[in-house]
Amino acid sequence: MRQKTAVITGITGQDGSFLAEFLLAKDYIVHGIVRRASTFNTGRLESVYSDPHESGTRMFLHYGDVTDGSGMHRLFEEIRPDEIYNLAAQSHVRVSFDQPEYTADTVALGTLRILEALRSMAAAGHSIRFYQAGSSEMYGAAPPPQSESTTFCPRSPYAVSKVAAHWFAANYREAYGLFICNGILFNHESERRGETFVTRKITRGLTRIKLGLQEKLYLGNLDARRDWGYAGDYVEAMWLMLQQEEPSDYAIATGESHAVSEFLDAAAEELNMDWRPYVKIDPRYLRPTDVDCLLGDSSKARHVLGWEPRLTFRELVHTMVCHDLKLAEQERLLIDNGHAVTTSEYLHA
Repeated sequence: MRQKTAVITGITGQDGSFLAEFLLAKDYIVHGIVRRASTFNTGRLESVYSDPHESGTRMFLHYGDVTDGSGMHRLFEEIRPDEIYNLAAQSHVRVSFDQPEYTADTVALGTLRILEALRSMAAAGHSIRFYQAGSSEMYGAAPPPQSESTTFCPRSPYAVSKVAAHWFAANYREAYGLFICNGILFNHESERRGETFVTRKITRGLTRIKLGLQEKLYLGNLDARRDWGYAGDYVEAMWLMLQQEEPSDYAIATGESHAVSEFLDAAAEELNMDWRPYVKIDPRYLRPTDVDCLLGDSSKARHVLGWEPRLTFRELVHTMVCHDLKLAEQERLLIDNGHAVTTSEYLHA
C-alpha cells in the first residue's frame, strides 16, 4: 500500500503530539503546522522528533497559522496530503471570554480558511480527507446525555466558535462533496495537558503541595461535571473517522461524568492527603456563563468505528499524578541542593 501523508495543525498541543505518535506508528509521513514563537514550543514532540536532514525521517514541521489562509493553502499544495487533522485553536474556555475575537478568528474562521483551501484543491483534482476537532463545550446547557443528535447550546465564545466551525465543515461536506468528519470530543486529559486546564492544574498543584513547594491551589467551580477520558485513546477515534467509506460526525466520550471535586478526591487519594485545607476558590476562574454537566453518549462511534476508551477515570488520574509527582520530586531535589529552579526548568524536566 502507498504510504499515506497527513497534516496536523496544532501538532505541538496535547492531542497533536499523541496523534503524531499514533500516525507515525501507522507508517504515515506526518507534517505538523507550528506557530512561530521566540521560545521552543515543541516539547511534547521530543519523543518522535528527528532531524529532517536524517534519512528515514517521517515527521516534518512547518511554520504556519490558521489565521493566514493563503499560507495554509500554499503549504497544503506543497505537501499534498491524504488527510488533514485540524486541531489548531485557542482552546481555553475561560480565556475565550477575555479574548473572544481572537478565539473566533482561530477556531471558527481558521477552520473556514482551511475548508476553502480544501475546496480549491478538490476542484483541481486533489481530494483530501479532513478531520475537524469539535468540542463537547458546544452542547453547553443542553441536558445530558449528549450525542450527535443533541442540539447545541454553547455557553462561551470558544463554544460558539466551535459550533460555527462544526457547521462550516458540515456545509462544505454537503455543498462540495468533500470527505469531512466532525469529531465532537468530550474532555480528554493526560500528563501532557496544559497546566492552566483544571485537571492538570490539580495534579501539578497537589503534588507540589505534597512536597512543600506550594501552599495553596486556586480553582473555580468545583461542582462542574465533565466526561473525562484519556487523550491517547481519543486520537485513535480521530483516525478511525477518516478511514470509513463515508464521512460522518461522531461524539467521543467515556459515558461517565465526574465533578471537579471528585477529580480532587481521586488525585488527593493517590497522594494520601486531604485537599480541602489547601484549595481556595478564586472568582477570576469562574466563567460568566458556565456549563453544569457534560456526559457523552458515544454509541455511534462504538458501533460504527469499533472505538472504545481504554483508560478508566481512576487510571487517568493515577497516570497524571504519577507524572507530576516525579516533576515535583525533581524540583524538590534541585532546591534542596541549592539550585534556584526556574519555572521553565521544572516544567521541562
